[in-house]
Parts: sequence; structure tokens; C-alpha cells
Amino acid sequence: MPIPIVNSIASWFLKKRFHQIELFLKYPNEVQNELLFSLLKFAKDTEIGKQYDFASIKTYREFNERVPIVNYEDIQPLIERSRNGEQNIYWPRSIKWFAKSSGTTNAKSKFIPVSSDSLEDCHYAASKDLLCMYLNNNEDSQLFTGKSLRLGGSKELYKENGTVFGDLSAILIDNMPFWAEFSSTPSNKVSLMSEWETKMQAIVEETIEENVTSLAGVPSWMLVLLNDVLDKTGKDSIFDIWPNLEVYFHGGVSFNPYIEQYRAILPKKDFKYYEIYNASEGFFAIQDQNYSGDLLLMLDYGIFYEFIPMDTYGTNKQIAIPLSEVELNKNYAVVITTNAGLWRYKIGDTIRFVGLNPHRIKVSGRTKHHINAFGEELIIENAEDALKKVCKRTAAEIVDYTAAPIFMEGKEKGAHEWIIEFKRPPKNMSYFEELFDNALKALNSDYEAKRYNNMTLNKPKIHCARTNLFYDWLKENDKLGGQHKVPRLSNSRDYIDELLRLNNL
Repeated sequence: MPIPIVNSIASWFLKKRFHQIELFLKYPNEVQNELLFSLLKFAKDTEIGKQYDFASIKTYREFNERVPIVNYEDIQPLIERSRNGEQNIYWPRSIKWFAKSSGTTNAKSKFIPVSSDSLEDCHYAASKDLLCMYLNNNEDSQLFTGKSLRLGGSKELYKENGTVFGDLSAILIDNMPFWAEFSSTPSNKVSLMSEWETKMQAIVEETIEENVTSLAGVPSWMLVLLNDVLDKTGKDSIFDIWPNLEVYFHGGVSFNPYIEQYRAILPKKDFKYYEIYNASEGFFAIQDQNYSGDLLLMLDYGIFYEFIPMDTYGTNKQIAIPLSEVELNKNYAVVITTNAGLWRYKIGDTIRFVGLNPHRIKVSGRTKHHINAFGEELIIENAEDALKKVCKRTAAEIVDYTAAPIFMEGKEKGAHEWIIEFKRPPKNMSYFEELFDNALKALNSDYEAKRYNNMTLNKPKIHCARTNLFYDWLKENDKLGGQHKVPRLSNSRDYIDELLRLNNL
């Protein structure tokens, strides 16, 4: 199909969709409230619907009081029954697909239900919206003159008891319309290869001759792929291979540690980076402006949102609030009710609102991924911002990192222990440590108070990791692949002790 015709079709869809987006921008609370009661009505005759008498719930307050907030362990028995072929347990339509996700906090796999509703009205709808927003902001885009290089998960799909499970990316690829493959690279066959290292080489071989105009994938793994492409071709810049490349759609982990490395191999000032916020449970937010770090919370994808203030999370004062009650710059744990039958489910992420009209957010971390061994409440966002500032000051570049507490022993004060793999290490490590400590103090008043005169915390201890340490650790734990992430912060020493052991081998 000629490019002008494709752009005309996209423009028509864009205008039509923007009217719907304008509706939730103008009436966010009403749209969310209407969505909640639509979900309740649709699922009233399911086992869960009858248990909590969805049919009689008339207000959000009743929903809040009657339906419990849950994590995966709470609903695992229901999901296992569903995976064994039982239906109408938590969603009235047949649940055929389950997104397998081990996350970063537990080796035990999670199987997140994916309904036909969530595929069409959430995941695929969001992909279309992402393109619409990008094209609306960049009218001279030549996106459709080439292909999108997508880097998804590493596992094929497995069938069991009439249901199918695998990485979310594999489920999405398997259910895409046949014409979608023509605009993507690599082929579905290569995308669904299960052995990650073989797959990466196959992607390089298959894509270097293509006209790639966009990239999509997790920053850490996409960087590995792009460096493999440079190694294979002997080029210094990705634009020497794909001169028409114009945008990278990324998500999954913070982009902050990687931005300078991307700029080095993508040396164009006007190159676009668009962030997305999605997970196996749903697609939540999209960057809707060029050169912005804020994400627009999408309110009409069949997901009803609630938020738990992190200052009460996990305590007897914990309470969930709807979108209408959120405040700016406060850290919240996200709770979702979805069109795949997740009811008041804690996804494990934390966000903060940077705008309320419209609702724009930043992802600040994970509920389990923080360090609060001494009351310092250090979150991933603090760590990412501090590392970005210090790397800029010292011309250092980071590949990966993790941190954990050094617990107090006797009269010995506590501290934070970091292991950082550098692509380009700082010339003076002591200076790097000093700058990093000061940056954390400036970003986090609780950390600053605990560090005052070494009252509770000594200065951070940083180890330089050997090359490929984190890659080897992921490989040893069978976690190679686009949907696996290195745990950044932990209140326990499980990860860091294992990494330190590997580092010293």
C-alpha cells in the first residue's frame, strides 16, 4: 500500500480516536466510575461476582468495603483452576491465554489471565494509540516507509489443558492479524525462538538488511541487540545501518541509566524516544508528547485504577483511593480491576502523579524494590536520578546495578552496598561515591537524615562489577530475555550476595 494512503488512513483513525481520548481527558472520574460499574455488571454471574454480590454494588464505597485487595498469591488457586479449563470463575468470557511472568522478586512463575477483551481493548488498542499520538506529534514522519524492529520475550507458547501460556509478547505476536507481520521485523518465527542467545543472533542476521524506521523493546536488552548489530557490521552508528530510523518506543525498566549509551550510538539530536508503561496485567500509560518524561494515564482500556499511598502501604492504616482523590507528587502503589478478571489486584508498581489535568504520571519503582532497612525509604526513582546526575558529572556509563542494605552488627552502623557494572567506569571511584552519596541526600530527605554525621548510615559502599556479571547472573537463573529485569533495590541481601559471589569467581 503506498505511504500517502497509509498516512491518510492513520490520520483518519487518529482523528476518530482523539475524540474518545478527549472524553476521558475532560471527564476522567466519570469515565473511570462508569467503567467500574460496567465491569461489575458484566461479571456479576461469575463465581467471584456471586461471592461478593457484584449485582448489588451501587457505589465505589461499597466496592471498596466489600471486595478485598489481593496479590497474586491470594488468587493463585482461582487461576490454577482456570488454567485447568474451568470457566466463569472471575470473568464471564472464556480465558484461553495466560501471560507467564516470573518478575524480579520471585523465581516462582505467575500466570496472568489474558482475555480476548484485554487483548483487543487494552493491549492492541494501546499499540494503535501509541502510533496515533506519535504521528499526531510528528506530521512529517516516515514511519510507514519501513519496518518496526520489535524485541519481545524469549519463550514460545505452550499448550496445556486447552489453555495457552507464555510471555505476553509471544501471546500478542501469536494473535496479531496476519498483515501486522509485514510491517514488523524480525519474522514471527524468529521472534518466538525460545533460546535467547541464538535468537539475538538470528534477529541481527534478519534485520540488518531491512529498512528499520522504529524500535520497540526493553532498554537493557535492546541495547545488547544494537551493540551486536554494530559489532556484526563494523559500524559506529546505528544510522549507518538504518538511516531512516526515527523513534524508539521503550518500557519495562527506567531509561535513565541507558540514555547516554543510546545517544552515543544514535547520534541525532532530533531522534525521538517514546516511553510506554505496560505489563502482563495491562497497558497503563503512554508518553503523548515529544521530548517528555511524563506518561498519560489511559483511562478507557477496561482498567479501573485505585491507589494506595505508600506512607501507609502494608500497615493497618492502608486504604485505597480512586483517581478522583489522588494528589500531586505523592508515591502510590497501583491497584487495578481489569477486563481480564483481575479484581483489586496489586501489580507491585509505584507511581506518582506529575499532572492532574490531564492525569500524567511517572513510574517511581516497585513496592518490593526499595531499601527501607533504617527508615531511609530509598526508592528506585531516587537511585536512577542520582546515578544519572553523577554519571553526567564523571563521564561514566552504567550497564546494570543492584543495591541492598549492610545491616547493623553490634556497634557497627548500617550502610547501603551497591554493585555496579560500568561500560565506562569513572576515573576516580572515591569521587564517584562522594557525588553519589550527596546526590541521594539531595533527592531523599529521609536518607539525608539517616546519613547526618553517620548517625545511622555510613557512606555507601560501591563495588565495580566485572564485565557481563549481570548477564551471567540472569543466564544462571534462566532469566535471559526481553521481559526479565535485574532487581534494582532490595531490603534483603539475597540478590547482592549471589552477585558478589559470581563477581569474585
